[in-house]
Amino acid sequence: MAAATMKADYYEILEVERTASEGEIKTSYRKLAMKWHPDRNPGDKAAEEKFKECSEAYGVLSDADKRAAYDRYGHAGVGNGGPGAGGPFGGGGFQQGDLNDIFGDLFGEMFNMGGRGRASRAQRGRDISYELTLEFEEAVFGAEKEVKIRRADACGDCKGSGAQAGSQPETCQQCGGRGQVRSQQGFFSVARACPVCSGTGSVIKNPCKTCRGEGRTAAEHTIKVKVPAGVEGDTRIRYGGEGDAGRFGGPNGDFYVMLDIREHKFFERDGDDLHCVMPISFPQAALGTELEIETLHGAETIKVPEGTQSGKEFRLRGKGVPHLNQHGKGDLIVEVRVQTPSKLSKEQKALMKQLSETLAVDNAPHSRGLFDKMKEMFS
Repeated sequence: MAAATMKADYYEILEVERTASEGEIKTSYRKLAMKWHPDRNPGDKAAEEKFKECSEAYGVLSDADKRAAYDRYGHAGVGNGGPGAGGPFGGGGFQQGDLNDIFGDLFGEMFNMGGRGRASRAQRGRDISYELTLEFEEAVFGAEKEVKIRRADACGDCKGSGAQAGSQPETCQQCGGRGQVRSQQGFFSVARACPVCSGTGSVIKNPCKTCRGEGRTAAEHTIKVKVPAGVEGDTRIRYGGEGDAGRFGGPNGDFYVMLDIREHKFFERDGDDLHCVMPISFPQAALGTELEIETLHGAETIKVPEGTQSGKEFRLRGKGVPHLNQHGKGDLIVEVRVQTPSKLSKEQKALMKQLSETLAVDNAPHSRGLFDKMKEMFS
């Protein structure tokens, strides 16, 4: 007589300790079942056996009575004639709710054991997107634009049914109108969309000549787009129901406008604040001056005090970008930069030399101190 093959321990199969909780057993089984399921490993007999082993182990360890019998008597306790007679898939084994709970997130309705659910014929329309380029000022102050799009509308002749006037879609003979066909995978009944009716449950024998059974026709539309003041680049504006028409009574898709904003020649944007750079001469920085700057909201005057250093920033409050869908505006930050002249006349050079000698008297100690520090660094 051939020696009997020793069955693997159920706890080892599910990769859990003997003290594992019900939740831990369920979590481990979910992971392993997804890993070894035949749909993920088509034609792999070893994977199929692993899947059956995991399912058998879970069928015992997920049942309190069978688990107790197994812990006490081993495999004999859940085999034929033992306290858990019937095996893991006999009386009191898996319930439909167990399978839906375990596999619902991965396989959806594939494990609707014995269910008769009918796939909905209605299909939502496709979303449409459009990239709209705006000038910098249009994004700041808002604008109204008209854009032309081509989208699918419900066919006027068949009213979106896809069938010729006077006829109706017929029940699919392949799936009996369920929209699904089933195949047996071991002890699971796996449902897939019917290949004949594409899951709708019906077929069109006499298609509409206008839309050729599609139920929709293409047409050009003009959409008015209202851009609010203060929008930024990459903003997406949604117009519900302005996308393609749905099929067989399904809802329309949406229309999305993606905004792209051109750069400004003078201003740079940082959130709702604007930044710009104003060049000034050395005498203006040293003696002080008044600068007139043209902002997006009109001309403004900036008082530059004497002794202003290059890089000094001046803030004009409320002269920036309007806050989107709120009251108020950001600020305009003006940075002044002292320009060094690249060419001087003889007279200007003489005057500059005189000025430098005058300044050198006051700055000599500082200059010597800096020179000494640099000598120390490189010595």
